[in-house]
Amino acid sequence: MADRPNARIPWFLVAASVVLALLVLYVLFVGYLPSKQRVASLEAELKGLYRREAELQTKLAQQDQRYAIRERQISALTVERDTLIRRLEELERLLGRSPRR
Repeated sequence: MADRPNARIPWFLVAASVVLALLVLYVLFVGYLPSKQRVASLEAELKGLYRREAELQTKLAQQDQRYAIRERQISALTVERDTLIRRLEELERLLGRSPRR
């Protein structure tokens, strides 16, 4: 078949192509770019939250360490107190006094 000199352009096809191009541009600029910016801001917020969590975990570990040290100190002081009480009772017995309670 030879090229027809008076070939008609299918306007429906042209209109559909324009609508498709507009739809692609709409999805790209109205949907995609703001979503991408929102994702970036959420990622930044999440990084901040992770940093805050790490700080809190560090503080918690330090408090746990201080608590353990205090517990050891209390235990040592209790043992020392009990030792001193026993020693006092022994000395009172040696002096012939009745032990105080």
